[in-house]
Amino acid sequence: MTLSDPHQLATVLEGLLLASGKPMSLERLCELFEEHERPEIGVFRDALSILARSCEGRAFELKEVASGYRLQVRERFAPWVGRLWEERPQRYSRALLETLALIAYRQPITRGEIEDVRGVAVNSNITKTLLEREWIRVVGYRDVPGRPAMFATTKGFLDHFNLKSLDELPPLAALRELEPEPELALDDDAEVPAGLQARADLALQEDGEAAEPREETSFRSLLAELDDMEQGLKTDFDDLRLADDADDEQDEAHVVDQDADESLH
Repeated sequence: MTLSDPHQLATVLEGLLLASGKPMSLERLCELFEEHERPEIGVFRDALSILARSCEGRAFELKEVASGYRLQVRERFAPWVGRLWEERPQRYSRALLETLALIAYRQPITRGEIEDVRGVAVNSNITKTLLEREWIRVVGYRDVPGRPAMFATTKGFLDHFNLKSLDELPPLAALRELEPEPELALDDDAEVPAGLQARADLALQEDGEAAEPREETSFRSLLAELDDMEQGLKTDFDDLRLADDADDEQDEAHVVDQDADESLH
């Protein structure tokens, strides 16, 4: 076999990527060849281009993500491939989705800053889960009292959502275009809209629990799911803060009424 021939090298790289089961960088691929047989970097790049073209029209593709190159099933085949696993994948909790989205778009960000935007406390199980999955990491500490940790996404996050870099994150404005038109149904036997069903499913989960991730999930589809649940990812979350303020005022009024009743008795 002549490894200096990009076409022949492409078949070797295909075997390596199939056997690895995880992304491999160009540098790592080069290290797998003995020095006397190792082709030039340009030949490697040509071979990868040939391999990518050979996947056209097939169920799998060559994808470059943050950690390197990998062979993977195309996303459009996910409905059928997902049936290989009997258990139905659970949905992400709303709290985890919002926390992950804020870290992705506003990194580096502290837990307190996430709470300020969301208007509610961040369950410690959420950050623990994201850290254990290696989707986020601590990149430093904010120079303020208490020195809170600052979170940012990892290469593992990019790999999981088929992204090469953060520049490939979909713009927040594009999420509104992914939201389906509302469906009106007056028939009692009509199918429940997906958005309402999602809310019902999420109501059965504890707010801090995080479900197992879907296979071959794109970050765009994840954010579209959040958009469907939240009627658009808020960039300022002012309405959340206003709602919390209103609840606080109601609670204070309730306490005043109770004190007044006790004084009368």
